[in-house]
Amino acid sequence: MTAPAAGLSNPSPAWPLGAPVAGQRARRSRTVQPEDIELFTRISGDRNPLHYDEAIAMGTRFGEIIVQGGVTTAILNAVVAEELPGPGTVFLQVEWSFRAPVRPGEEITGEVEVVEVRADKPITRLRTRVTRGDGVVAVEGTALCYTVPIVRPAA
Repeated sequence: MTAPAAGLSNPSPAWPLGAPVAGQRARRSRTVQPEDIELFTRISGDRNPLHYDEAIAMGTRFGEIIVQGGVTTAILNAVVAEELPGPGTVFLQVEWSFRAPVRPGEEITGEVEVVEVRADKPITRLRTRVTRGDGVVAVEGTALCYTVPIVRPAA
């Protein structure tokens, strides 16, 4: 049997590669670009003027163009799928509060912390947060995740 990866518990039927451990954390950062708005619109169809029309956006409480919430939270998809719990992980349920806008050109950091790990199923509950480069929390909440064990064929 293979030893678990760093920070993981011993393998079990529900977690053949080892389970995450409560308190474990991961993060990832990136700078949001204007092109991200365009790409998200192509995927979603969201053409809200707050994301495109400078004059309209300036007349709102935001004062300028803001990116779609889906662009902001997408970094959490990357953290969960690439870092913790890791490859094979999908969201089952999310509960997010949008606290502050994100604007093109801002750096954001997505962070997750394992709060609970089920022993009988590969399910984790995470505390989630997206923080702007200026330290302001843009999104926070929780996520329930399911991890399909990914076993890569031997080369």
